[in-house]
Amino acid sequence: MTKIQDLLSSRRKENVSAQPQSVASEQSRPPIRHIAIIMDGNGRWATSRHLPRVAGHKAGVSALRRVVECATDENIEMLSVYAFSTENWNRPRIEVDGLMRLFWETIRSDLEKLHRDGVRLRHLGRLHDLSPDIQQAVRDSVELTKNNTRIGLNVCFNYGGRAEVVDAVRQIIADGLQPEAISEELIASYLYTRDLPDPDMVIRTAGEMRVSNFLLWQSAYSEYYATPTLWPDFGREDLLEALQSFAQRQRKFGGITPKNG
Repeated sequence: MTKIQDLLSSRRKENVSAQPQSVASEQSRPPIRHIAIIMDGNGRWATSRHLPRVAGHKAGVSALRRVVECATDENIEMLSVYAFSTENWNRPRIEVDGLMRLFWETIRSDLEKLHRDGVRLRHLGRLHDLSPDIQQAVRDSVELTKNNTRIGLNVCFNYGGRAEVVDAVRQIIADGLQPEAISEELIASYLYTRDLPDPDMVIRTAGEMRVSNFLLWQSAYSEYYATPTLWPDFGREDLLEALQSFAQRQRKFGGITPKNG
């Protein structure tokens, strides 16, 4: 009887170890509070299906919904997503107009659900360059969700890393601060991301290897993760793979890794 019990116990252990492990366990990965995502590949996704590029951006919104849900399940505190850059104004007018319309429609259609799900919205970028109706929609969404605590979603729309630094410097000068007062901490306090943690990891989809003017200051020591998956195809499994990769990294922040023992 003892041998049978030992055999059953051994098989139970094998079955447990054979089950896929979620990287959500706080014991299986280093702390990760903030993930930033360069959502690339919408246009290529649409072109490969002989669809207009705006269709790819619409599919990208669906991907974002999936990722927000997964990140919430994985206890990620914050996401920052690159939705429209200051350079994207140079794209064809029909695509820019489509992106603006999609941004407005997404706010209108998703806001109540995001609010119910405990998502706290924040806009990062030059709001004043957007149309008045979009500006008001953004302000309303931020105000409505400001006390939510389940996950933060920072939408970088009309955002550029260099523009952010320029805006910070302009405001520092306008505030009359003297050169000797300038420090890294002071500059950080003037960025769009003031009071937000720096991203622990930056994910870029569609196989590109560029930072594309995204969170240049904040990502100085972020872990980068690139995947060939086009953004509209990105989902739960892709995010879990990225988190697993992060769990295997050793973050040194310019120092050295302590020797074991």
